Amino acid sequence: MSDLGPVAWPPEPIRTERLVLRAPEAQDRAAFIELLASPEVHTYLGGPRPRADLEREMPGTPERWPGSFVVDLDGAMIGQILLRRATEHRRPAATGKADLGYLFLPRAWGFGYAAEACAAALDWFDGALPGEPVVLTTQTANAASMRLAAKLGFTEIERFQAWDAEQWLGLRPTVAPLA
Repeated sequence: MSDLGPVAWPPEPIRTERLVLRAPEAQDRAAFIELLASPEVHTYLGGPRPRADLEREMPGTPERWPGSFVVDLDGAMIGQILLRRATEHRRPAATGKADLGYLFLPRAWGFGYAAEACAAALDWFDGALPGEPVVLTTQTANAASMRLAAKLGFTEIERFQAWDAEQWLGLRPTVAPLA
């Protein structure tokens, strides 16, 4: 579920020092397929989707929905940021809160793009829905994701077993709305 409530979508592109966060465009289709079919990207996410299925199912312009940002570097998609409501099938501590997710192509790893893009998306979220808590779940074995969660200010709520691995659920302190 991607319900972020009364948020106008898509917002104006969000510009950071090196990146642009924007809605998906037709030119992003190949990058979405690469992202979703990548064994490296999906090491901690249950494995990649078959490329042939993605080629057949992916629309010409990837779906736009509230909370889904393409991360663009120099005019090309390098990743995706997702902010969506955690549904009831998730951990009780996460249900109903905004859930931050991110996927980056392996060639974009190690340059700080994920931290830059996630921080910008969270700043946008704080302005659009002030005071709303945000959660993040990752496998504890995913050291890079654990470092990013800490850098973004998430603190551990709980660890739990799912998908045959230990998972980590973190909560980011809320930003109080301006009076």
